[in-house]
Amino acid sequence: MLDVLIEGGRVVTADGSFDADVGIVGERIVAVGPDLGEAGRRIDARGRLVMPGGVDTHCHVEQISGAGLMNADTFESATRSALHGGTTSIVSFAAQHPGKRLRTVVDDYAALAARGAMIDHAFHMIVSDVSGENLVRDLPELIGEGHRSIKIFTTYDKVRLGDEDILDVLWAARAGGALVCFHAENDGLIRWMTRRLTASGRTEPRFHPLSHPRAAEVEALSRMCVFSEFTGQPIMLFHVSTREGVEIVRAARTRGVPVVAETCPHYLFMTGDQLDAPGRDVAGLMCSPPQRRADDQDALWAGLGDGTLEVVSSDHAPYRLDRSGKFANGADAPFNRIANGMPGLEVRLPLMFDAMVSRGRLGPEKFVELTATAPAAIFGLSAKGRIAVGADADIAIWNPDARVTFAADDLHDNTGYNPFAGRSVTGWPETVLSRGEVVLSQGACLAAPGRGRRIAMQRSDAMQARSGAEADRLDHGA
Repeated sequence: MLDVLIEGGRVVTADGSFDADVGIVGERIVAVGPDLGEAGRRIDARGRLVMPGGVDTHCHVEQISGAGLMNADTFESATRSALHGGTTSIVSFAAQHPGKRLRTVVDDYAALAARGAMIDHAFHMIVSDVSGENLVRDLPELIGEGHRSIKIFTTYDKVRLGDEDILDVLWAARAGGALVCFHAENDGLIRWMTRRLTASGRTEPRFHPLSHPRAAEVEALSRMCVFSEFTGQPIMLFHVSTREGVEIVRAARTRGVPVVAETCPHYLFMTGDQLDAPGRDVAGLMCSPPQRRADDQDALWAGLGDGTLEVVSSDHAPYRLDRSGKFANGADAPFNRIANGMPGLEVRLPLMFDAMVSRGRLGPEKFVELTATAPAAIFGLSAKGRIAVGADADIAIWNPDARVTFAADDLHDNTGYNPFAGRSVTGWPETVLSRGEVVLSQGACLAAPGRGRRIAMQRSDAMQARSGAEADRLDHGA
């Protein structure tokens, strides 16, 4: 007998939609189809869409920034918020700072997750110090243990790496079988613009977008694609925000560079002129790269449609609008001393569902692909992001007719504001299961802190190094 039977719904996968029941035994899906028999618990999904739980592969949780500021969310609050938005797996950042051993950073971070996370999780390793044992011992060992994603910053004091160190990390990742992800902006361009803006007294949050010019993204994305092409090492480009960025990725993929890329809801649904609103609270919309223009949004959607961009993540980076967060350096701090980022874990899926399913832009199958199936596949989370026999029973049951208007402070994280307040969406996850357990029902979170498990990343197709790269000559003695 089945433990759980989800019956009468319309199942949506990345490959198609069909009417079917879903049978669960223990933590896994064991059957998808009609007339699946008896079950200990039956969930009525008539009139609902049965989709994989979301997989959000870009979340900053219980993490100290490069400026030394702890963000607002613990694993408990962040994963609670994720569940309310239909997300059942996250990948967050174990952030190394200079002078820290990478092994210690990852072990300590895993302990935090084990105590608080309500859902399953994996980690990116932010590498900012390649000295000593970090690159020669810790990184290979951690990759071997299933930490197969590395994050590098090309900007920000304390955490950014120079080109030579970046190449060393790419080479180490190639040897172990990992994916190297980039926050790619040109540091010199940002510093140059920031210095001139602040010197002329233009220090309010509304000047932040000017300090991160389009050229900063264009140059750094291009350079990282060249490095990937040279080494043959696969990379992922985070939060692509510009039309030019999409074109860079498309051109690189055309010539065989092993690159994948993502964007985020705040680039699809916000523009930079929203920071022109009066008051200091617009600091809540500050992020890097900044929001761009309407024509950039069109290019991003086109990139999602043709496969140039393969993932939509939240880039959840929560800071409160007070002295513990955005205004840690004072209520009148200049923009370059205000923490960047905004909450996104809970709103990512409803925003994308409204656009893609309710309004018909790209459709429900593409929604599942971009927000669950593709991110799970890229990062080697093989049991996640699918409704299929043998997959983990991570499922979100959506009411496609539910209409929700976001309020000023209605999220379930610790941030204290909703950057999309006032926006209405149609479609909402009513019931969410994680490994076969109902963890959200009719707005009530039923999960216990610490029930989430760490997922070991398998070596995915996206992590396979490309042969024939120019740097292969090092291995062949040429």
